[in-house]
Amino acid sequence: MTGIARDTPRWGAHRGPDGVTFGIWAPSQDRLTLQLEGSDIAMDRTGDGWFTATAPAEDGATYGFRLDDGQLLPDPASRLQAGDVNALSCVVDHAYDWTHPRAVRKWEEVVIYELHTGTFTPEGTFRAAIGRLPHLVELGITAIELMPVSQFGGDRGWGYDGVLLYAPHPAYGTPDDLRALVDAAHGHGIAVLIDVVYNHFGPEGNYLPLLAPDFFDHGRETPWGAAIDYGAQPVRDYYIDNAMMWIEDYGMDGLRLDAIDHIRDHSDPELLVELARVIRARHPETLLTTEDNRNVTHLHEPDDHGPRMDGEWNDDWHNAVHVLLTGETEGYYERYAENTTAILARAMAEGFATEGAGVDQPASAHQPPTAFIDFLQNHDQVGNRAFGERLTVLVDRQRLQVMQAALLLSPHIPMVFMGDEWDETNPFLFFAGFGGDLGNAVKKGRRAEFGKFHGFDTDSVPNPIALSTFEASRIDWDKADTPEGRAAMDRMRGLLTLRRAHIVPRLSGAPAHGGRVHDAPERCLAVDWDLAGAKLQMRVNLTDTPVDLPPATGERIHLTGDAPGAPLSIAVWIAS
Repeated sequence: MTGIARDTPRWGAHRGPDGVTFGIWAPSQDRLTLQLEGSDIAMDRTGDGWFTATAPAEDGATYGFRLDDGQLLPDPASRLQAGDVNALSCVVDHAYDWTHPRAVRKWEEVVIYELHTGTFTPEGTFRAAIGRLPHLVELGITAIELMPVSQFGGDRGWGYDGVLLYAPHPAYGTPDDLRALVDAAHGHGIAVLIDVVYNHFGPEGNYLPLLAPDFFDHGRETPWGAAIDYGAQPVRDYYIDNAMMWIEDYGMDGLRLDAIDHIRDHSDPELLVELARVIRARHPETLLTTEDNRNVTHLHEPDDHGPRMDGEWNDDWHNAVHVLLTGETEGYYERYAENTTAILARAMAEGFATEGAGVDQPASAHQPPTAFIDFLQNHDQVGNRAFGERLTVLVDRQRLQVMQAALLLSPHIPMVFMGDEWDETNPFLFFAGFGGDLGNAVKKGRRAEFGKFHGFDTDSVPNPIALSTFEASRIDWDKADTPEGRAAMDRMRGLLTLRRAHIVPRLSGAPAHGGRVHDAPERCLAVDWDLAGAKLQMRVNLTDTPVDLPPATGERIHLTGDAPGAPLSIAVWIAS
């Protein structure tokens, strides 16, 4: 059984010929009552813990599920809330008058722009983001990746504490506002990916433990709370249906699956494989990306059912670059403190440079270069710093510009973080809107995280619950109109133009085992890639002195610096 067609009930409220059918899996309950617009309706127990009831209901009608002890709970598959995560749920009509067809993008032409809806614009809404889409088109962005928008506790947060995974957070707008953003993006030829969190629930508003304790794996914890039992069919349906909702009801062109190393499932097929098969069967053009610190590749290799995932975040590339540029070696950067240049060169040529368990035996060279998503920074790498500093305030600008060119002219899929295009210096801090004891616990926990860092004053860490912390994290669009901002955007636009002209046409069919590392001095890189009918060659010098680098042939398409091998330079060639 899958999220497309099955005989068992469906999660949530769905309109049919006889009215609206409400379905919920609550195996811990002997009886369950639907409260619809203040009236109580006994629900039928249909077997295997499912309860259903069908009744006439207008769009916007409020409802909840009442337990035997009198508690009235929202729908765990609520499509819209009447208020916060503890309020009643609402019946929603998903019909929408779409103006534009999907923005079908080939994976190799994707350039991802990650954004947080609440801090991307001064208004922090889906509708406000629409007005900024022409800016992204002009840059050469082909896909936006929305950080999670499912409803979480409070009115502000990163989105990774979602508890109502089917309901867009009202702080950003209505379901139709989100559809309007997706529709407008499609009108500009921009694909939209949404970040989904299937590895845990947030700490406020998760009532599934009361309804269905078997939803969770009681023998395992994640870093964020109770682990989930993905072997139970209703649990699998919950997530597969959710993915299909984003694609079919909201027109999303792809998903980014968060921290899948915590989606541990011994079923055959495992949840993520089944998820990919279901999506590919209905919407084969959908883009599927993952974050997984295990550095495994089996989820990105095709099987008898076709392709699985398209690409995975490459932390090895980022972490090695960060150490080279900043010299920081604490925390997860410690394993990159030695042989940093060699690790980065290998990550450029082969994808992953380390095994997830820390063994230096990369196992990804058989993947095409487009299987890897590289980035100089993202919400995690900036926001998980105590003060949310971007590289623009940590690193010499010339060195940063060299590595920006390396990012955008690599055959890997590039991702930039909102504001990168004008060298944004505003921080992106960790923020949340929890109140009471939970808010105090989050504040104390955030400061305790940095107690292990040498010489760190934990009392100086910004309070994540303070409104000012959220407001300080907004990007500053006025900087885009400064001479420095315009120069930075011209630089990115030029690099993406080169990528589109010289690299993208040669990525489809690029062979496996196509990357090669050449000997180069410390803090210098010499990497070649075999592409489809061409060879891409990159030479980087991050030192302050000129060096001799291995020669390259063909047409030189880019040079930053005085000459190849000059101090703080990068040169790129294409040879047929």
